[in-house]
Amino acid sequence: MSRSFRFAALAGFVALALGAAPPLSAADVPKPADAAKPAEGKPIDIVICLDVSGSMNGLIDSAKIQLWNVVNELARIKPTPQLRVGLYAYGATKYEAKKGWVHKEVDLTEDLDEVYKALNALTTGGGDEYVARAAKTAIDEQKWSTEKGALKIVFVCGNEPANQDKEVPLDDVAALAKKSGIVVNTIYCKYGHDQEIPAWAAFSESCGGRHVNIDQNKAALQVVVKTEFDGQIIKLGEDLNKTYVAYGKEGKAKAENQVVQDKNAAAAPGVAGGAPAAAIDRSVTKAGGLYRNATWDLVDRMKEKDFDITKIKDEDLCDELKKIKPEERLAFLKKKAEERADLQKKIADLSAQRQKKIDEELTKKPKNDAEKALDEAFKSVIRDQAKAKGFEVAPEKK
Repeated sequence: MSRSFRFAALAGFVALALGAAPPLSAADVPKPADAAKPAEGKPIDIVICLDVSGSMNGLIDSAKIQLWNVVNELARIKPTPQLRVGLYAYGATKYEAKKGWVHKEVDLTEDLDEVYKALNALTTGGGDEYVARAAKTAIDEQKWSTEKGALKIVFVCGNEPANQDKEVPLDDVAALAKKSGIVVNTIYCKYGHDQEIPAWAAFSESCGGRHVNIDQNKAALQVVVKTEFDGQIIKLGEDLNKTYVAYGKEGKAKAENQVVQDKNAAAAPGVAGGAPAAAIDRSVTKAGGLYRNATWDLVDRMKEKDFDITKIKDEDLCDELKKIKPEERLAFLKKKAEERADLQKKIADLSAQRQKKIDEELTKKPKNDAEKALDEAFKSVIRDQAKAKGFEVAPEKK
């Protein structure tokens, strides 16, 4: 299946997750004040199930490109939600047959770097694509939020017949989803077998969700407008890493992974001549309120109630802090926090200028059929689901 076809599938996921297909306007870029505050809104739990059978490399590539864009759009919800993301792969013969060739890659987590790490490790292989099993496994295995008003979503992305699984009926999974308060949305990648679409659409509808199909002949990997701000934003995103103060048994490894995922975003697939979209979006994410690392970074941990640096054992401190007198450690962390806030503000300001430039360029170009198709297919899908849960969503673009 074509690479552009797979990109369209992930674009579908983006639109479902965000409820709007058009790009952000300059006014929509998260403000610095949002970036400085910890998340305080209601939970949003999202589990993505990706078909990795056969020639699905394009779908994986699209995920690498789009993840940070998804997070940045979700950051527009007010107050800033408590976002967790989980990831499953399904349909490859390397996974266990008794589990329906469904494999958990990452449990629901606020550690977005871990999700991106898992995405970059995915590979494809032939197999049967059990849509029902993928959705059921995600519903059963994950420790979903129990908070009232939480938005809990599963996305199943792929193709082939939705009812291949003879052990797990789609209707049973739909009943389970509704009982669990979890919405299942489906994205079907069209490849000339349109007779398969109704079952995918019916499944998502029976789960209280929405369905999107993408016509591979009307979707293309679009070139992202290059601007003079791109390199600056990426560099500032890298500079943010210097403001992280690792602690705990996994602190050092997590800090190293942060750098690795910067490199993975920079290496994400894209159209020749286009802007390095994933790397730019990742930098913007790192400057925003949904990029939280309190489990291994003391600057983020310091935002939590009742934080006390003296209660962190010396053996759990990084070498940099160990060299500092105990009575000076809090001041050190506060200085790092100030440095981070300054970098976040710079990124937000540059992002707004960049988006303004992009908006100006896009107005010069009439929308092609692919863009129109995306607009028509994606508008208001998850927006309605978020509103139903009481989330304050930015006005839909017309």
